[in-house]
Amino acid sequence: MNATIRKIGNSEGIIIPKEVLDRMGLKAGDNLEIRENDGNIELVPEHADLAEQLKAARLGMQKYRVALRELAK
Repeated sequence: MNATIRKIGNSEGIIIPKEVLDRMGLKAGDNLEIRENDGNIELVPEHADLAEQLKAARLGMQKYRVALRELAK
């Protein structure tokens, strides 16, 4: 299956066929991780659990940044 890079607003992107999205269980608004691997581009669905954990970790690091800075000394 081929895709063409297209101008989308001020960015560029590709259109993923509906059949592919259906097979992967994806829909508009889902997040994908972009990985570069040996000259290839991989789009990997971001797991909601991991995304939520990262968000919580970032909030905790921001909230306790002073304490974490002191502990790092």
